[in-house]
Order: sequence, then structure tokens, then C-alpha cells
Amino acid sequence: MKVRQLLDRMVAVTGLGAGPELNALYREAIRIAWPAALEGLLVSIISAVDMMMVGAISPAAIAAVGLTSQPRMILLILSQALNIGTTALVARRRGAGNKKGVRACLDQAMYLSAFTGILITLAGYFLAEPLMRFAGANDETLQLAASYFRIISLGFIPVSLHLCVCAAFRGLGKTRVTMYTHLLANLVNVAFNFLLIGGRLGFPRLEVNGAAIATVLGSIAGGILAIWFAVDHETGFGYRLRKPRFDRDTMSGLFKVGGSAAMESGFLRIGFLITNKIIASLGTLALAAYHIVSQVSALSFTLGDGVASAGVAMVGMSLGAEDTAKARRSVYVARRLSVWLSFALMVVIAIARRGLAGLFTGDPAVIAAASVGFLVVMLSIMPQNGRVVYAGCLRGAGDVRYVAATSLIGVGILRPLLTWLFCFPLSDVFPSFQLSATGPWFAFLVDAVLRNYLLALRVKGGAWTRVKLR
Repeated sequence: MKVRQLLDRMVAVTGLGAGPELNALYREAIRIAWPAALEGLLVSIISAVDMMMVGAISPAAIAAVGLTSQPRMILLILSQALNIGTTALVARRRGAGNKKGVRACLDQAMYLSAFTGILITLAGYFLAEPLMRFAGANDETLQLAASYFRIISLGFIPVSLHLCVCAAFRGLGKTRVTMYTHLLANLVNVAFNFLLIGGRLGFPRLEVNGAAIATVLGSIAGGILAIWFAVDHETGFGYRLRKPRFDRDTMSGLFKVGGSAAMESGFLRIGFLITNKIIASLGTLALAAYHIVSQVSALSFTLGDGVASAGVAMVGMSLGAEDTAKARRSVYVARRLSVWLSFALMVVIAIARRGLAGLFTGDPAVIAAASVGFLVVMLSIMPQNGRVVYAGCLRGAGDVRYVAATSLIGVGILRPLLTWLFCFPLSDVFPSFQLSATGPWFAFLVDAVLRNYLLALRVKGGAWTRVKLR
């Protein structure tokens, strides 16, 4: 009981109860969460291996590839916003027993995803160089980053379709499908990285461009497998390509959630981009160290997001069945699970931080900078995972505007401001803190704590249980 009471205090649980009903919720949450969490772990590991392969070229290559991440996410804002709406609406209709409405949601979301995929492919290919300049590329990284970005833009259509299908399956609580598709995409990516970056087994040595081509091939493989699952009747959709039939209820639901999600994503991407530009102004070595630490912080996010997937599906289905009490308990069950994952990851980082940095590069200056950055990230993991779970559950309920507001405050305003403050004015005042390396992560810690607190307040208030979707 003491352990349970401690967890209750840490995650602000009230009235959760005990007994068979709670145990059933735990079983359901674990059933949905473990494939998503394992997917996040494997994808993060493979993504890290991808960065390690690029890091073997040079620190400039790490920095150049890292620079493309935020412009890529900015272009994918519309697709991601649509996917959040798809997950919320599918879960709500599944809970209400509306199978026809579930299929209609996927049908319409697929057409919208294909259209947005075409638009962002054209934008990414033809605007690659100005986007990289805007992201903070310098003379050393501009051409590498622009060339890489043009190539990966060619995979935006399969990426959009892949993410759409996975969003729908998350709404059903079938996270194994998303695990299989993302795992295949990343395995293909790594395999062709091995062949194309260094020119092995008769393949040409293409270095950074080889990594980009491998990314596109992985995107295509993941997209094909996702569509195959959507077409299969046994998975729950039986999707068929046919003339689009858009209905008011579905489009209203998608855009009600998706519009607020797009606003949230916009705040996030602009904030991340400004932060990235500030760090890029410190030089290539500082930027390389930042992206190495980002790989591990992304691991924390993906594990938390895996647990949040359970909360999203369970909350959506509970609200669809008009069981608000179960929806509330589902949030707190997901948060409890995230606490244990957070503790495990904190221990790993504390023990292996220098070894983790050494996996990405042999440059001693970059390793030293990344190692101290890991110390701050370790402190951020608990609140980071808390805000990921709470935000995911609120999105599943369709309460996206509040999540967007917290993103504006934390990422759009506070984090860039604190990053600049730590890395520049305070860096000379407190040299022993090595703020050029740790400053961005102190800002990350403050953001994580603040948003976790604000989102927990919203969950406790309960207004999210009254959000209506069609």
C-alpha cells in the first residue's frame, strides 16, 4: 500500500479505487501500451543507430541531418493534426459501437492525407535551401542539409498515408499494427544506411545523401505495410479505394480536433525551430552535442507516448460509451505506468551517459558536451513523461485547445527565451555549469515541469470529459 500511496501522490490520483475493475484497467492499458512503448523504444534505438552511422562521416554531418528535423516536422503539421483528429474520432465512435462511422473516418482521412502529402512534397523539394537557412544552417552545413532534405521530401506521401493508418489503429487500441509498420520502416532505413552511406556490398558511397535515400525507402516500406493492414478485413477496417464521400459529421469532428492540433503543432515547431537556431549559433560542435542528447530525450518521449497511446484509446472509447468515471481512471492508470518507465530510463542515463555519447561520435569535445547535457535530461524525464501522458489523454478526449495553449507558453515562448538566457548572458556568469551544453536542457526541464503541472490541473478539473465530437 505504501508504494501505491506514493504513486498516488506523485501523479495526483484521487478516487482511483481498487479491486477487479482497476486491475482490468491496468491489463487493458498494458495490452495497448506495451506494443506502442516497444515500438517507441525500437524506433528510437534504430533512429539513434541511424545518427551514429551519419556521425561516422563528421560532426558537420550530424549537425546537417539534425537541422532538417524541425523543417520536416513543420511541413508535416497538417498531416499530424489530421491524425490526432482521426485517433480521437475513431476511438469515440468505437466506444459508441459505430462501426460504419469508424470506416468513414479512415476513408476520408486517407484522401485528406494523400492531398497534404502531395503539397508538402512539392514544398519540401523546391524550398529545401531557404528552409535550411531559416533553420540555422551555416556555410559548413547548408549544402549537406539542403541536399538531404530534398531527397527525404520525396517520401512525404507514403509517410502521410502511413501515419494516417496508424492513427486510426491507435484509436481502436490496436497498437501492434503501428509497431510492425514503424519497425519495418526503420529496419529498411538502417539496412540501406549500411549499404549507401559507406558504399558496401557493391553499392555506391553516397554519405549524407545515402542516408536520405535510405529514409525514403523506409518510408515507402512502412506505408505499403500500413495500407496492407488497412485493407485486411480481419484488422477491423477492410479499407477499399473508392470515390471519396465526405460527410459533415466526420469532417466536423476531424477539423474540430485537427484545427486545434495544427495550432498546437505550429507553436511547438516554431518554438523548436527558434531554439534550434539559438543553439546553431553556438557552433557546429554545440549543435552536434545537442542533437546527440536529443536522441535520448526522444527515447523518453516515445516511451511516454507509447503509454499515452493506451490512455488515448481508453479515454476515447470510455467517453464514446459515456462512461466518464472510467475515462478519468484510464488517465491515471496510464500516468502510473509512465512513472515506472521514467525511473528505469533515469537509471540507464545516470549509469551510461558518457558511453551513450561515445556511440554517436569519437570527437572528445562533443562527447564531453553531450555527457553533461545528459545529466540535466535525466532530471527532466519524470515531468516530461507526465506531460506526454496527460496531453495525449486530453487529445484523445478532443480537448486540444488547452494542450495547444500550454505548448504556446512552454515551447513557443518560455523554452526559446530560457535557452537564449542560459546559453548567452548566464553562460559567462556561471562558467562551471557549462551552460553552452546544459543551457538548452535546463530550459527543457523548466518547460517539462510547467506543462506537466498545467496539464495535470486540467485533468483534475474534468472539463475535458464534456467535450463533444461527432
